[in-house]
Amino acid sequence: MRSGTKVAIVGGVFVVVAGGVLYGGYTLAGGINDGSGASTKGAEEKRSGPVTGDEVENAAKEFLAAWAAGESDRAAQATNNPVEAGPAVLNYREGAKVSKAEITPGAAVGTKVPFTVNATVTYEGQSKPWTYSSELTVVRGLTTGRALVEWKPSVIHPKLTKNTTLRTGAAKTGAVKAVDRKGVELTKEKYPSLGPILDQLREKYGEKVGGQPGIETFVQSDTEGVPDTTLVTLVPGKPGRLETTIDATVQAAAERSVKKYGQASVVAVKPSTGEVRAVANSPSAGFNTAFQGTQAPGSTLKIVTAAMLLEKGLVTANGTAPCPKDVMYYGTSFHNLENFALGDVPFSRSFAKSCNTAFIKLIDEVDDDSALGKEARDVFGIGLEWKTGISSFDGSIPEETQGVAAAQYIGQGTVQMNVLNIASITATAKYGTFKQPFLVSKELDGRTFAEASRSLPDPVARQLRSMMRAAATGEGTGAKAMASVGGVKGAKTGSSEVDGQSDSNSWFTGYSDDLAAAAVVQEGGHGGDAAGPVVASVLRAG
Repeated sequence: MRSGTKVAIVGGVFVVVAGGVLYGGYTLAGGINDGSGASTKGAEEKRSGPVTGDEVENAAKEFLAAWAAGESDRAAQATNNPVEAGPAVLNYREGAKVSKAEITPGAAVGTKVPFTVNATVTYEGQSKPWTYSSELTVVRGLTTGRALVEWKPSVIHPKLTKNTTLRTGAAKTGAVKAVDRKGVELTKEKYPSLGPILDQLREKYGEKVGGQPGIETFVQSDTEGVPDTTLVTLVPGKPGRLETTIDATVQAAAERSVKKYGQASVVAVKPSTGEVRAVANSPSAGFNTAFQGTQAPGSTLKIVTAAMLLEKGLVTANGTAPCPKDVMYYGTSFHNLENFALGDVPFSRSFAKSCNTAFIKLIDEVDDDSALGKEARDVFGIGLEWKTGISSFDGSIPEETQGVAAAQYIGQGTVQMNVLNIASITATAKYGTFKQPFLVSKELDGRTFAEASRSLPDPVARQLRSMMRAAATGEGTGAKAMASVGGVKGAKTGSSEVDGQSDSNSWFTGYSDDLAAAAVVQEGGHGGDAAGPVVASVLRAG
């Protein structure tokens, strides 16, 4: 795409400006289109193979020109899915109420063309500017062989999906002013990870806190339970004050720490109450992986496994347990990282060094394939119906047998968790009793918190904390990451192997005094290397 090309709406008429030449909706340079949809170049042989640079430029220009001209049918024919593209382009003007726009394409990168939109939204005499960036991809049509824009709703706006629509008008929910536990205002501009969370909180609690709707441009979801996302506020509504459990200082640290990675999440929880102090994701927009992710958490789950083994009297923190380099269970071989072996050592050392085989060797003595899931549910609240104030996945350890059950002992196999779950597990280990995590007070809507059926027995809780302290200090796998963290502390590292990934996912969890946190970095490798510093930075901020 040539630099300096612009697509604009002038006086309510969409035009394309490129290299100083004005193109209306009916004539484009190079005979691309005469406005009727017929090519001026005459019939051409059906082409095949990868699209060329010239084809990318011309196909992108043809689509952008038609979009700019407000000619939805023409724009649709420039894509590989006219049935869906046409209504979306038409809605940009009629539903989103865009009255003026300027689109500036960037240089093509292969088959992708990025562009920036500077638009104005006008509704009932009110106007506001709207600037954003998106991109399109050019592909070869399967039937015609033409170079066409690959249709995705995100071409029109990056937040659009198949089940969403752009709208401008009265918002469906009351506005809110969300504040942290000390009254500091929380905005999606200052704390980007809170954007999707604030949308959910507004949807659920806007009216309850007295919020009144304003006039907005928003992404309207067609899926029940998925909140709308505000893009532009033309007329502010009257916001209701919504108090949350977030700590702005801890939240800021969480945002900074995950931003260093392409895909990462972290959650911080207060063990004595369950209050969520921070939640952050990278990327910050869209799916809330921290609360809704479903992944194997690796050896961070050994906190639960160790609690179960301690409760059953199969180990003690200072009692000797073997840590060989590998072990076989029902035909499945398990080994330690780089095949290390510790020999016969105190179980606390195997925990601190994350010895897989020390845990697997004890599974025969448990004599109950569902024991790990029961421990997780009855003591740590995993799998109960958490009511945090927004949507969350509350963990799962399904009942398994043989090798799959053994894999669960070290957080692999069919175990499904997210960092909210692991932070809560760590908080329970620290406090001794499960406190369901939450973002807003239950008094606001009368919801009932989940409760575990029992607490950790005091002797077990003390031993578990001593093992987590060993992991966070001395030669423990979490010592390096936790070196800068003060207070009474403990930790556990984890690495989760995922099919198709060259590096494992990095997991880490830890606590300092009355704050617990857990993080995951996708393909981050060892738990202490990537996720460890994320957790440490959050704990220091608390």
